[in-house]
Amino acid sequence: MKKVTKYIIIAIVVLGIIAALVILNINRNNRESKDDGVVKILTSFYPMYIIAENITDGAQNIELENMADVNVGCLHDYTLTTEDMKKVENADIFIMNGLGMESFIEKILASNQDMNIIDSSKEAQNVILGTDGVNAHIWTSIDNYILQVKSISKELININQENAEVYQKNTDEYVQKLEELKNDFENNLQNLDGEKAICLNEAFEYLGQELGIEMTTIATDHEESTMSADMLSSIIDKVKQENIQIIIVDKNDNKANAETIANEIGAQILELNSGLTGKLVKDAYINQMRENLNILESAF
Repeated sequence: MKKVTKYIIIAIVVLGIIAALVILNINRNNRESKDDGVVKILTSFYPMYIIAENITDGAQNIELENMADVNVGCLHDYTLTTEDMKKVENADIFIMNGLGMESFIEKILASNQDMNIIDSSKEAQNVILGTDGVNAHIWTSIDNYILQVKSISKELININQENAEVYQKNTDEYVQKLEELKNDFENNLQNLDGEKAICLNEAFEYLGQELGIEMTTIATDHEESTMSADMLSSIIDKVKQENIQIIIVDKNDNKANAETIANEIGAQILELNSGLTGKLVKDAYINQMRENLNILESAF
């Protein structure tokens, strides 16, 4: 009996040592993956990825990845997946839009306290407050987008000084392109100042503010096909009273509500690009905004 007990004790000790070695090896592998000399940068969603891609192009020893699928769109009610959390755990830097867009950020911070967080919204100007809180879609304002680019660049340079020169050069070149885009908007859309429009997507409030368009924004679920009869009636009455001839929606939204209003009062529907989804190419934002510029020029 004593021999059996002795063997059991020895087996338990051996198993304990094996388990400890396994855990030690796992931890060592995790540390090695974190300390392999590569700075892993993770962006929260598509607009942030496009900024980061422009800033980090040509940088050494960095790895850039996007967390949410590029076709997800807004992250207001986004639920983190297991795959998302794996990406977060491996990241050294997390770039976010801010202003409440990433409502899950506290969960990320709780499990990744050593990760560097870059909030691109810190320098945002003329932030719009709505009935549901802050409007976080600041990138549709070219001025705010430029501020986001500069904020992200500044933080990346502080964190990863090895690539400071590359980051600064890329930022200067990208900002120059954005300022040219801004000038084109100002020169070609001067007549929009004071125009009125009904907006069925809050993402365009910042663009409207920048262009001087007097927007009445209606909060909607962009995937729903219908509004209540009372809401539609109220909107139609307002449009008629103020002689509004323009309805703005996102090109990817369900347009049933806009079409109902347009058919009632003979208004024109403008399908703009919010820049929430698209191709993973450096000039994506500029191309999307030029698309909007052409649409607005034609309409007004």
